[in-house]
Amino acid sequence: MRDHWSSFLRLISSLQLTVVLLALSIVLIFVATLDQVNLGIWAVQEKYFRSFFVIWMIPGTQVPLPLFPGGYLVGGLLLVNMVATHADRLCFTWRKAGLILAHAGIVMLLVGELITGILQEDYQMQLTQGETRNYSESQRTNELVVIDTSNPEWDDVVAIPESFLSQGRVIQHPRLPFRVLVKDYYPNSLLQTKRDAPNAPASPATSGLGTQMHATPLPLTTRQDERNMPASFVEIAGPDASAGTFLVSPQIEMAQPFAYAGHTYTISMRFTRRYLPFSLTLMELRHDIYPGSDIPRNFSSRVKLRSQDGKEDRDVLIYMNNPLRHGGLTFYQYQMNEADRYSVLQAVSNPGWFFPYVSCVMLGLGLTVHFGVSLAHFFGQRGKRTP
Repeated sequence: MRDHWSSFLRLISSLQLTVVLLALSIVLIFVATLDQVNLGIWAVQEKYFRSFFVIWMIPGTQVPLPLFPGGYLVGGLLLVNMVATHADRLCFTWRKAGLILAHAGIVMLLVGELITGILQEDYQMQLTQGETRNYSESQRTNELVVIDTSNPEWDDVVAIPESFLSQGRVIQHPRLPFRVLVKDYYPNSLLQTKRDAPNAPASPATSGLGTQMHATPLPLTTRQDERNMPASFVEIAGPDASAGTFLVSPQIEMAQPFAYAGHTYTISMRFTRRYLPFSLTLMELRHDIYPGSDIPRNFSSRVKLRSQDGKEDRDVLIYMNNPLRHGGLTFYQYQMNEADRYSVLQAVSNPGWFFPYVSCVMLGLGLTVHFGVSLAHFFGQRGKRTP
């Protein structure tokens, strides 16, 4: 048993395995870079780097075939290989302190990327000048929202993830006196009015704006400058009667009302929201260019930050390389339209954002210490050999 363990330890700590994994990493990065033209950056990250295997679907079937090791597998094996090498070969002495610190920095970099890949979330907040918002919106996921508007003082909001619609579930929420039946779901779609598509088949919708519209399924897009616009036909079904079948989609910006059991409701599909314990108000936006040209020199947004508890009330200037960090989110200046007076802030939640910075410091310090110790040892040995 001990011989098998020793053989396994020699294998996972071998230099040959390190070289193979580094070669696989190079191939993975090269292929992913080429495929980014077709898939876009988000899809490439999910397919190549944030997966254990690169999956290839056999043409004409839905059978997945593992084609190449993914980023999680290669990075995980590199991490195990590095730790095993230290445990098997490197002695923890002061002379090796710099080398150990540098390798610990690489380990922290790999762990940080794993945390980022699992926990990072990206949202956007679009603000027109003078507008105040306390939520940001996802650009890749959506949610079905049913709102009880019966009380004039507050709304009771029930948000249902898009994944429930894609699975065709019968949705029964404890705060809703009815069920939501998913009749049909399109991950990406084109909505047209009956006037624009007179030959289209009759819509399954029996209530709301969907009775005058037609939904056409479209292929999924993975381009970075495009997003999928899903559509779904859902029925509001109670124990005794149905309130109708509605067409919902982010393309329909207006919430569609209906009544049930003496209450008034609205139903819609919107971009997934993340509500914040603070609000941002766009006070001023600036788009400066270099004199005599149309080359941008500065994009900046001056916002007022107010917290719900009243402890925060200050102005913040957000511009390139100067984000706002607050409440676990980092707000970057992403887009701007000076003509329409609106600014788009990219809101990123990344619990592992500090890992790359600490890793670089550890790497630099470790290499410096290792070089200094080696140089001092060299001059010491040279002095001993001097007659």
